[in-house]
Amino acid sequence: MVSPRGPPRARPTDMTTPGPLLPPYGVIVGVLLHLIVYLVAVLYRDDNKIKKQDAPALCDLHCCKDGPIRNGLIEQKPPSINPERLKDFGEEDYLNGDVKTWEMKIESRNEELLRDAVSLIPQSSSTASLSSCNKLIRFEDISAAAFKIQCGVQKTPCMYSRLSKQYGMDIYLKKEFLQYTGSVKERGVLYLLTSLPQDQQRKGVIVTSDSNFSMAVAYHASELRIPVFVIMSTSTSPARVKMCREYGAMVISYGTTAKDSQVHARRLAQENGYLYLEEEDSAVYLSGLGTVGLEVYEQVPKLDAVIFPAGGHCGLLAGSAAALKHLNPHISVIGVESENFPVLQQSLKAGHPIEDQAYSNHHFYGDVSRLCFGSNSLQLTGKLVDKVVAVREEDILISMLRLLEYERATVDAEGAIGLAALVAGKLPELKGKRVAIVICSGNLELHLLQQCIARALTLDNRVCRFSLVLADCPGDISKLLEILAREEARVLDIKQERTFVTSELFTVEVTCTMETRDKIHTAQLRNALLERYPTAAWTER
Repeated sequence: MVSPRGPPRARPTDMTTPGPLLPPYGVIVGVLLHLIVYLVAVLYRDDNKIKKQDAPALCDLHCCKDGPIRNGLIEQKPPSINPERLKDFGEEDYLNGDVKTWEMKIESRNEELLRDAVSLIPQSSSTASLSSCNKLIRFEDISAAAFKIQCGVQKTPCMYSRLSKQYGMDIYLKKEFLQYTGSVKERGVLYLLTSLPQDQQRKGVIVTSDSNFSMAVAYHASELRIPVFVIMSTSTSPARVKMCREYGAMVISYGTTAKDSQVHARRLAQENGYLYLEEEDSAVYLSGLGTVGLEVYEQVPKLDAVIFPAGGHCGLLAGSAAALKHLNPHISVIGVESENFPVLQQSLKAGHPIEDQAYSNHHFYGDVSRLCFGSNSLQLTGKLVDKVVAVREEDILISMLRLLEYERATVDAEGAIGLAALVAGKLPELKGKRVAIVICSGNLELHLLQQCIARALTLDNRVCRFSLVLADCPGDISKLLEILAREEARVLDIKQERTFVTSELFTVEVTCTMETRDKIHTAQLRNALLERYPTAAWTER
């Protein structure tokens, strides 16, 4: 059947002259796309390698058992990574699905600078001293330290204190005694240990004494799985020895004095390749301590002044001053030390650290009275610290009492010495201003705590003692107790002496220890007793 449309028409032929043979346009586009994809893949692979090389720097972060604490919340703990396996991990092992940004360029540069300082420590010499890292710290060093230790130490609160009304200023207390070992020394120790070369970390470290520094080394070295040995004299408190062992250190008792322990520790370090650590003013250690200044500046806006403990251990003062003065040069940085041990004031006046054995190893002051800072700390203090004041022992005891009553904080002399400057009235220029005080240590032994509180109550005119002679007749002591009850005084202790009485026969000498509210209440009680018993004798404090 023939199609109605008719036969198909023939296609017109191209009558032009044929050109050169070229590939189609689609082929060219496809080749170019394949080439671009290949180049992108090569560049991405190279970038991945760089990130994998830089990523292990984050593994050195020392995280707490339940993860870093931020504003009272416990974050998820990152997976533990052994140093030998760092090469097997890439960036995906550290992100955990939460963090999407990297700042490896800035952090790696700061860490390299600080590691260069640590590399100055001779690894072959077991008696190496941290003072070989003799350079002044920079703000970048402190920032790098804050980044590296953020998982290993707590960001302690800096809270408004109820003591503010009593002293006429806004007082904020930086509670560093809440660290795991009860001391701010953890910051410098952790940064120091994580900055050590890995071969030295495998060999181990060794320290002496029962100071806060040694306790921090014992704890953080154990957490980082660094072998740690602590040499203590036989006169060390059993509680300190037990605590150090619970932190995970190998404790060895040797010698009757601290010098004997140091000699023995240096000998063990030389024989076994341990690194002998002592608290000195290396740039790495000061940078770790300086992170306190960063946190205080962040936590308290519009800050006018910050008060730090000083004395022999002025590393906290020097490192934090470097951070604070960089952030705001108008913030006043003040150091406080004891009148009995004015180590820092005399060193600043002399221009070099003084060496006087009379200042070391005081039972009550502990770390405040020891000589361990060097030229770095002294130079930073003289350049950046605005004022150094000295306070009496009585003022320190009363400040310990104030912190216990108003803040429920049990601190030692080093922790309370900053507040003691306000108790003593040594800083009247701070009236009406916003002031932060660093409470840096809370390691007070129980027997000392009892003595300090009892003595502080007496100094604060809240415990008094009097004695009087009564006739040894029924009812006389009850009349005395009626007067005490009427004056609302609390009887802490009452004693009667009949044998060794130098007055008339058939008399009894009564000695009473009383608790009162304050100085005014004590004066009222004294007047009431003298009115009834003119011969009453008061025991002066």
